[in-house]
Amino acid sequence: MGDADDAEQSPVGAIGRVTVPIPADGPGEVLLPVRGGTEAYAAWSDTPIAKHVRVIVVDSTSARSVVVQPFPAP
Repeated sequence: MGDADDAEQSPVGAIGRVTVPIPADGPGEVLLPVRGGTEAYAAWSDTPIAKHVRVIVVDSTSARSVVVQPFPAP
């Protein structure tokens, strides 16, 4: 059941931090908690997001690419 494994490892819903600023027209990079560690993912967003901003993953476009939004401050 490969689908179950894929779903289990999906980063959607994960909260991470931008490590390379995300421009409006291209990818930046985010670090996300994955399987007990952290991994870097290419990240796109509808709006530019600065480095160190906390984000939440709203979609996964490939194994190493995600779509993120700024995570609301408490």
